[in-house]
Amino acid sequence: MTLPATTPTTGVQVAKDPSARSTLLRRSLQQMLAFAGLIAIFIVFSIASPVVFPSYTNVIQILFSAVVIGLLALGSTLVIITGGIDLSVGTGMALCAVMAATFIVTWHLPVLLGVVLAILFGGLVGMVNGISVALLKLPPFIATLAMMMVASGLALVVSNKHPIYFDAGAYTDISTGTLIPGSNFPNAILVYAVAAVVAAVLLGRTLLGRYDLAIGSNLEATALSGVNVHKWTIIIYAVAGLFTGLAGVAISARLGSAQPATGQGYELYAIAAVVIGGTSLSGGKGSILGTVIGSLIIAVINNGLQIVSVPQEWQNVILGVVILLAVFADQFRKRT
Repeated sequence: MTLPATTPTTGVQVAKDPSARSTLLRRSLQQMLAFAGLIAIFIVFSIASPVVFPSYTNVIQILFSAVVIGLLALGSTLVIITGGIDLSVGTGMALCAVMAATFIVTWHLPVLLGVVLAILFGGLVGMVNGISVALLKLPPFIATLAMMMVASGLALVVSNKHPIYFDAGAYTDISTGTLIPGSNFPNAILVYAVAAVVAAVLLGRTLLGRYDLAIGSNLEATALSGVNVHKWTIIIYAVAGLFTGLAGVAISARLGSAQPATGQGYELYAIAAVVIGGTSLSGGKGSILGTVIGSLIIAVINNGLQIVSVPQEWQNVILGVVILLAVFADQFRKRT
């Protein structure tokens, strides 16, 4: 197998290869359908609550609530494209938040250094996952499930089972502050936007993205072509961990504290955003734009259901149905 000179989403080869052009067309149509779904859901809730839901304040709140799930989903996209899964992103996020508080509050390190170290710690967690999958040959489900439990326990141990509070200032401004004077546009939304662009560049314009797609499409053939699939799998999981670390910073800055039990359940929302956005659970196919749309769909659904006073248990039922439909659509596309 000879890897293409360009990824399926970019480059001259798409224009020359009819099959690649057809794949690109299907992917673009898929993203358009996801975006159309987002608009349709927004319109439905706007009709149900014409005063509150479409207001500028609520739209900002929707974007704000999509940030943490979206950041986790960006990393999960890279992992799922390999054909793997990462169940540790939620508790890993909580652990990174606790480590950020430890660096900044307990150790009194500068805020910028503490943020960088917390993000790198997330990369370390991801790297351990990658080593477990690539070198120890553990199934990704088992490897990351074990890490989910380890991270959950370590977050409680390091924090001594208590929240660690930040002083209002530079750290909390990462999420709740605003770079636009006189506006209520939170910095967290800008952080998410920049992270999404970085993830899109990594997937669409770098060797990491090229090998990510290749590993997910055909691991054995990629290895036979001379690619060190073990090394690149570890790198991909480590990069995904960096986004988990950034999510830990974002959520702790938003809350003004590191809550050691915060992350439980977030991995499900992250995976849901990835699947709704069109990334295939079997690997080899996915896009960052689709994941961003998926995170927005989840945020819109959660926000809209709360505004129209749907009970929490029914909110979970509805979101579960949406996920099932997204997975069914993915399976249907593969059969056609």
